[in-house]
Amino acid sequence: MSQTPVSETRETGDVLAVKAQFPGLSGNWHYLDTAATAQKPQAVIDATVDALGRDYATVHRGVYARSADMTLAFEAARRKVAAFLGGQEDEVVFTRGATEAINLVAQTWGVENLKAGDRILLSTLEHHSNIVPWQILRERTGVEIDVCPLTADGRIDLEAAERILTPAHKLMAFAHVSNVLGSVLHVKHAARLAHAVGAKLLIDGCQAAPRIALDMKAMQADFYVFSAHKLYGPTGIGALWARKEILDSMPPWQGGGAMIDRVAFEKTTYAPAPQRFEAGTPMIVEAVGLAAAIDWLQAYGLDRAEAHERNLAGKLREELGKRNDVTLFGPADSVGIVSFAMDGVHPHDLGTILDEEDVAIRAGHHCAQPLMEHLGVPATARASFGLYSDDSDIEALMKGIERTRRIFG
Repeated sequence: MSQTPVSETRETGDVLAVKAQFPGLSGNWHYLDTAATAQKPQAVIDATVDALGRDYATVHRGVYARSADMTLAFEAARRKVAAFLGGQEDEVVFTRGATEAINLVAQTWGVENLKAGDRILLSTLEHHSNIVPWQILRERTGVEIDVCPLTADGRIDLEAAERILTPAHKLMAFAHVSNVLGSVLHVKHAARLAHAVGAKLLIDGCQAAPRIALDMKAMQADFYVFSAHKLYGPTGIGALWARKEILDSMPPWQGGGAMIDRVAFEKTTYAPAPQRFEAGTPMIVEAVGLAAAIDWLQAYGLDRAEAHERNLAGKLREELGKRNDVTLFGPADSVGIVSFAMDGVHPHDLGTILDEEDVAIRAGHHCAQPLMEHLGVPATARASFGLYSDDSDIEALMKGIERTRRIFG
């Protein structure tokens, strides 16, 4: 399949040239569910196919040349992720995704460092993946959970967080970008607040990594997690970044091959971090695909991606704001994500009718039921943009909304 080079796309700024690189977007289909999972460019598909076929072999174990080559590619992917995050190679743990990464932190660092009487601060807008692991930890250790409220426009209220935080708080875990509201957290400010009381800061970066340039040193977080499939990469892989000294202090989570130094029935010793946390055969093919996705995204430019998606979100909010039967949620400067509700129309009904118009949105609670309760709705409709999105997607969505209104009267 002939593809337009990303460098050429960058020079022309032609979104159609970007879209042409995504086989999943052929035809007149308007994909507005990128926050759930991004479509894959041909460069990622090709890299994954080659890794699964022509280049495939195990890693870390073989003495033959192809195994050595695949091991180099796998570890090169780790370095790629580290550079993408502005961290070090030995600070990156490959996981099945952000969900597993958060669970890893909860069941290793959390179990070792938190006890009854300690407190964790979450926010109202968190994804279930950044709520449930801490509740499981609470059941195991007796740690308490507090909830930071939101500002009127749907941001995590850091002034309220400052009032809530005490020396009893040992961890603050917030989303960098809300998967429902598109609101952006000032991570460095949050880090200052957490560290002022001696707490650690974990950031869920699933929605930020595909559209905001990251620098762990500048942000000063202690843990950062993301999933590859939202970043134009394959499913089944994500990453945990953690400060080296913290990662080194964490005990193993799962036991098996690859995470050991020496095994004996009397005693087993473990590999250093990050290998200590990667038991079993790793996500070989997926890691290569993730590296290709990062290459593709960085060639496009993270700053340009953020500007493009903010612009589209702003245009959609403006169009929806003209209707008196639509309620918008989140701040006016949301990045890439717009959630809304139509009077008298359940989001599932809206999503079904839009599908008939070849428009794909998300409809439901978006794994954020506490936020839905805060908003006073059972669910919302959510349109989310990617690098391949353009004005035609907004036009198709608005046309479908108008048809829905006619159907529901």
